[in-house]
Amino acid sequence: MSEKECYESERDFQQLLENLKNEEMNVFRESLLSLHTYEQGKFYLELDESLRMRFYSYMSPAELAEMFDVLDLDRPVLMGYLSEMSAEYAAAMIGEMSSDNAVDLLHQVGSQEKVEDYLTRMDDEERKVIQDLMHYKDDTAGALMTREFVSIVGSQTVRSAMHVLKSKAEMAETIYYVYVTNQEDELNGVISLKDLIVNDEDALILDIMNERVIYVGVNDDQEDIAYMFRDYDFLALPVVDDIGRLQGIVTVDDIIDVIDDEAASDYSGLAGVNVEEISNNPLCSAWKRLPWLLALLFLGLGTASVINHYEQMMEKGVAYLAVFLMIITGTAGNAGTQSLAVAVRRLALKSDDERSSWGIVISEILTGLITGLIVSLVIFFIVFVWKCNIWFALAVCIAMFMAINVGNLAGSLIPRLMERLGVDPAVASGPFITTFSDLTSVLIYFRIAKLFLPWV
Repeated sequence: MSEKECYESERDFQQLLENLKNEEMNVFRESLLSLHTYEQGKFYLELDESLRMRFYSYMSPAELAEMFDVLDLDRPVLMGYLSEMSAEYAAAMIGEMSSDNAVDLLHQVGSQEKVEDYLTRMDDEERKVIQDLMHYKDDTAGALMTREFVSIVGSQTVRSAMHVLKSKAEMAETIYYVYVTNQEDELNGVISLKDLIVNDEDALILDIMNERVIYVGVNDDQEDIAYMFRDYDFLALPVVDDIGRLQGIVTVDDIIDVIDDEAASDYSGLAGVNVEEISNNPLCSAWKRLPWLLALLFLGLGTASVINHYEQMMEKGVAYLAVFLMIITGTAGNAGTQSLAVAVRRLALKSDDERSSWGIVISEILTGLITGLIVSLVIFFIVFVWKCNIWFALAVCIAMFMAINVGNLAGSLIPRLMERLGVDPAVASGPFITTFSDLTSVLIYFRIAKLFLPWV
């Protein structure tokens, strides 16, 4: 957003705030509803509780529902807003939301008793749609889809189909695709809005529809669906049940949220902490971070045990071994993290078959050999010039070469092993690879140094 647009937005918000404070309902409604829904939601979020209560009295549940459709609220904030509304108003607002967004909101409510209270206050049709969607497993097409779509039958004419489209356009989430079903609601084809406009009004839908329909099942994983949107550049995808009956559609705006969630999940895994669950309570934050830190602490004790095992060797006049210890462990850890990032990305793309997958592993091994060779030669010359001891320089060089390759191999293979075991390969892989690289590089370094000890 440009500086000018920011200024205009702030000016509009300030004027709206004055209208709301002065109880100028008609002027306020006209000005607010002229804004984009996202801007309406931003203005709502800036209000204090007293002004929000007046806001609710000025706006219908349907108008508020449009704002809540685009707002991304943390559970505590959402619960605060719902609790200050009357139960009837909140239920009516939820019922007016897109069905997929309404289901997401109710899942955040948490309390089954509260959810049931909202559902009982809705009309029968709204309640049935939402209850049906709530039965689907999280992160699947069924949980992601919306029931607000337009469908027609193949025996209709274009004129008849356009009449159906006009009558349902207001409630539909998108009208750019119209799906064709038979009398049993089985998906038979799809036709675009453009095709309806350019074809003769008396043409049969059956003759002009596209019979090759790309669709997903209700139990398909949302991440796989995101790849389909990326590959085909769709605005929406139909969702069918096990026998091919059309159940709903997944729209591109929902997929953008999925991509954002998956990216946050991968970043959380690589960092070993859930970045989505941000809390201002230090005790709560610490409790969530402790499990992985403690687990990695015990793995790190292995590194300490290795160093302790070679303590006597370090006391025998070669204490400067410790000078290069952190360089080797750090470089090996960086190499492992680089390989990990590539491996996780490759797994996320899910475009490689088994043969090419192992080809990538071999490629990573060769990459490790090349980078390891170059870095180890550089450290050889540095140590030789610095310490004037060719044997010690050779020991550091060999240890660096082996540590980088072990770290690189771990970063490449461990994510694949996790995936085979049914574990998200991004889950705490970053901290694990770093700690594992520390352990192996320390062990390698001291073992190599011990072999060269007579000459050092």
